[in-house]
Formats: sequence, structure tokens, C-alpha cells
Amino acid sequence: MRRESDLYGPIKVLLEKQGYEVKGEVGAVDVMAVRADEPPVIVELKLTISLSLYHQAIARLSVTDTVYIAVPKPKGKTAKRALKDNLAMCRRLGLGFITVRADNTVEVHCDPGPYAPRKNKKRQTRLLREFQRLDGDPNKGGATRHGIVTGYRQDALKCAAMLAEVGASRGKDVAKATGVAKATTIMRSNHYGWFDKVEKGVYVLNQTGRAGLKHWAYSWEDSESG
Repeated sequence: MRRESDLYGPIKVLLEKQGYEVKGEVGAVDVMAVRADEPPVIVELKLTISLSLYHQAIARLSVTDTVYIAVPKPKGKTAKRALKDNLAMCRRLGLGFITVRADNTVEVHCDPGPYAPRKNKKRQTRLLREFQRLDGDPNKGGATRHGIVTGYRQDALKCAAMLAEVGASRGKDVAKATGVAKATTIMRSNHYGWFDKVEKGVYVLNQTGRAGLKHWAYSWEDSESG
């Protein structure tokens, strides 16, 4: 679809099948549908999702509660995620969300209505656990250039810093000295490629690990004082 008007025909057919009288370009509205004495239905058409489209649709809510946005159905690797994200956005804003496929099939993903979010206790618990696990406040909000320091990374850094200072060590000794209960698991999993296994249960820091310590400016003294 190359023009917004290419969306109009399929959407008009859908609404007319539901008993609406449909007209395009009524005032500033792309599509308006009326059925008996019901509040009008408004559909805003765009070739791509944008912030201005949401602004436009929200403005239409001052006219009627039944406002949809309609776009061509996205394709490609990110299509599924884009649909999910925009569907969530529309639900939060009380808007309806429509996509039109290349074969003119119209899909109504959600209808307008009040948003009643369900809290995800599992995610909340996970976030609170990560919050408590972090030592101090190592990340500036919104900053990702240097990388994000997670609780797991902090634990790995503590293990790496000790090995850099004392050399090859048993996992249980690292756990005792650093307070990282899962030190052996972290070094065995070697998620960041920092550790080499010397023998069963014994690990040493490799050059990648030393570079990691330098990158994160982390030392054994910092770990002990923190």
C-alpha cells in the first residue's frame, strides 16, 4: 500500500457490513461511520505508526469514544513485536487498533475502551529482587553506552576481582571471601568469558576477565569496602 487512501476501501467495506454509513474525509477526520443514533466511529489512517498518529487519534476522543487507528500490517522480523507494542499502546490510550493486509483483509486487534491494566506480580518481584541485589547505584538512568551493571555482573566482578588479586581459587573460597553465594556457578557458567577452569572447582581469571575489570574499573579493594 502506497497511499493512505488504499486503506479506506477495505475499512469501509468492514464497517458497512456492520450496518454503518461510511464517509471519508469528513472535516479533519479520515473516516467517519454512523449507525442510527449511536456515537460516530472515527478511523485515522496512516501508512506507518507514529507519535503524531497517536496525537491525532487522542484529539478525536474529544468527539467520540470510538476512535481507531488503521495502518498496513507490518512485515519482517520486527513485525510481531511492533504489533504487540502498538496494541498495548492503543489499549492504554483507549483506542482501537486496525491493520490491513496486502490482500485487503482487515484485522481488528482491539476495540476502543477504558484501560484496566493487570499488574504482573512476577515481574514486580523480579524487579524488586534485582533492585535489592544491586550494590549502590552503579547505573545512570537512561545510559547504555558503557553498558548496564546488573546484580549478576556485580557478582561476577567480585569473583573476578578476587581472582585477579589472589590467583586461582576454589569456588567455595571465592564465595566465602566475596559473599557471592553462587560464585562457583557464575565461574562455571562463564557468561562473560572471564574465567578459565584449572581443575574441578578451581578457576582462574583470564585476559578477557582482566580487560573486563579494567573496563568496569572494578578492584578487589572496591569490592571489600562496598
